[in-house]
Amino acid sequence: MEYIRDYAMYASIFGLFSFVWFGWAQEGPRAGWRKYLGAASGAAMLICLVGVYLSATNWDAASALSEQTAFGNYLISVYAEFALAGIGAFILIRLKRAGDVAPWIAFIVGIHFIGLQSVFQDRSLYVLAALLVAAAVVGYFVSPRLQVAKSAITGIGAGTVLFVFAVSGLIRFWMA
Repeated sequence: MEYIRDYAMYASIFGLFSFVWFGWAQEGPRAGWRKYLGAASGAAMLICLVGVYLSATNWDAASALSEQTAFGNYLISVYAEFALAGIGAFILIRLKRAGDVAPWIAFIVGIHFIGLQSVFQDRSLYVLAALLVAAAVVGYFVSPRLQVAKSAITGIGAGTVLFVFAVSGLIRFWMA
């Protein structure tokens, strides 16, 4: 079954979080990257707003979350993600490793999409999970070599991946 409302929500949610990650990437990039990160943030927000409009105007369309069990599993996954991300960030900050928070968050966000695959019955979420985990790992190890904040590389990677999936949500919406 095609869940067109879910595809519109992919555009809005992934677009919003792409915007957020590109914003976080601006914490410590090379100076010449800022204008591109700003443009990427703006493009992500536009995709988000289109997704919000399509979600609102198709609210009664089919959604995987219409099933009570799926919605409950979705909430469990999201709450677990927030708890793990928050606890890990707190510990990293207490250990004076605040620069590791962005890769940690990207890692946890990536892992949580493994669980969401079963909620939405969408195998592409496995790909999203793998790419976000890869963005976290690359951000963690490559940033020091480039002499930029870990949030810069992690944010660029996560923002790009989420942007592609937001656009994919729009395409899937219009093709459904």
